[in-house]
Amino acid sequence: MGFDASVISGVVGFIEVEFALTKIQLGWAVSSLALTATLGMMLSGPISDRIGRRPVLQIAAVLFAVSAIASAVAPSFTVLVIARMVGGLGVGAALIVAPMYIAEIAPPQSRGRMVSFNQLNIVVGISAAFFSNYLILMAGEQDIGWREMLRLADWNWRWMLGIETLPAVVYFVALAFVPESPRWLAMQGRDDEARDILERVSGKARAAGDLEAVKASIEAESAPGATSLNTLFDPSLRLVLTIGLSVGILQQITGINSVFFYAPMIFEQSGIGTNASFMQAVLVGLVNLLFTIAAMALIDRLGRRPLLGWGMTGIAVCMLTLAYGFGTATYTLGDDALDSLPAEIDRQQIATLVDTTYDSDTAFRAAVHAAIGKEVYNRHEAQLVNSAIVMNPVLILVAILGFVASFAISIGPVMWVLFSELFPNRVRGMAISFVGLINSIVAFLVTFIFPWQLETIGNSATFLIYGLFAIIGLVFVMRILPETKGRSLEELESTLVRS
Repeated sequence: MGFDASVISGVVGFIEVEFALTKIQLGWAVSSLALTATLGMMLSGPISDRIGRRPVLQIAAVLFAVSAIASAVAPSFTVLVIARMVGGLGVGAALIVAPMYIAEIAPPQSRGRMVSFNQLNIVVGISAAFFSNYLILMAGEQDIGWREMLRLADWNWRWMLGIETLPAVVYFVALAFVPESPRWLAMQGRDDEARDILERVSGKARAAGDLEAVKASIEAESAPGATSLNTLFDPSLRLVLTIGLSVGILQQITGINSVFFYAPMIFEQSGIGTNASFMQAVLVGLVNLLFTIAAMALIDRLGRRPLLGWGMTGIAVCMLTLAYGFGTATYTLGDDALDSLPAEIDRQQIATLVDTTYDSDTAFRAAVHAAIGKEVYNRHEAQLVNSAIVMNPVLILVAILGFVASFAISIGPVMWVLFSELFPNRVRGMAISFVGLINSIVAFLVTFIFPWQLETIGNSATFLIYGLFAIIGLVFVMRILPETKGRSLEELESTLVRS
């Protein structure tokens, strides 16, 4: 799922030129996956309540493979978007059902760490996508025979998308070794099967008690219509629903998917060039991986609230730093810069901008558009920005890596742990699908408008908005969020669900 979602980060620059996309179309190419992920989230929870958790995850694996192959051979922008939307259905299903399954099989004392394994594997996929994109880009520039045979230079973005078939196949095969959720089995009256699995997890003595607690909770909450959507808005669920929605919105509105899906584009805006931007995207993946592992080690020791508080503070600081870094940049094309530009750029047209200093990326972009045309600018944006910009790119790199680290150790894994803990058994599938749906809608909107934001209001203003959202969300969530560490799902239900 992580690979499928983030592999597009290396593709955006190439498909923008190949299909002559506007910034809105580019945003649609990236965010269309999140749109169908919302549908996958809406359907996967209720479907998993009917047919089981594992079959839904197997369907997701098939969707990932179909999406990868169709994306790689897409002859047009429309086909590419449709293929990405197919993958989005798998993303939505995996994003909802995997943490639900883990929460239902893991003992309370290690549930936070176990649910975090879901986030860890997503992060591994994200890192693998960044790394494979970089390797494919570099291989396309090497003078080796098999490069020509595979057409890596001409089809680099197609290979970036198509390589996802491999992890999709591995995922499908691995699911054959996964047992069904014992809690789901108990909800279906299949107590013997549920007991067998719980004994494998925590031993016979503990399994008997766990099964009785689950059955008592299910029986107490088996009122007619208990799993309808209206049930989620019952006054007794108001607190847990408010917490779930607040955390779900906050996770996305601070810009994490903008960084993951557009990392090379952001780094190119600091003037380091295409190859270096892909290499720095690899660093984003590695930092994300390392701090997700740190979160797994700390989430059941320190608790959910401390990690969330410190991490969201770091997110706000880093986003404000990015706003400052881009806000202080200036853009000046000198005579020497003209010599390094590609031959396609008309020297007489671009010469009208020489020695003129622009105080923002939007002003510089508008001037270049007027001089040489938008299409030419889009094809050579990295070289033009690199030739003109005066700023501290190290500050941008440190702020991006700090932001990713803060996210990965806090709201990245904490959100899914909370989703798996907050809601009672009778509505867990429906509730996680609903709050996941809102999370995905926000993700879609943020990802969709990001290229347009950069072009219209500029880099600095875009990151400033993310920083302000982080501050507001942090204050609100920390006022209403209780600690859930080390408490059973049934105990949390009795505390948080008010009659």
